[in-house]
Amino acid sequence: MARIVAVVGTKAGAVLGGGAPVFIETEPAKAEQTAFLLEKILDANAHDLKNGSFILVDHKG
Repeated sequence: MARIVAVVGTKAGAVLGGGAPVFIETEPAKAEQTAFLLEKILDANAHDLKNGSFILVDHKG
């Protein structure tokens, strides 16, 4: 089963924590850059939710 290991968003109030670390970037391009960097660091997959948020998912575990 997959699990969410991190969330990257552009609006602090739109992303609520649920056990995964949350990273807020005010600019969409910076949020994308952070998500792709975390994707490599965490060995996870970044998924763009098309609402200013990215989720990083571990599909292996």
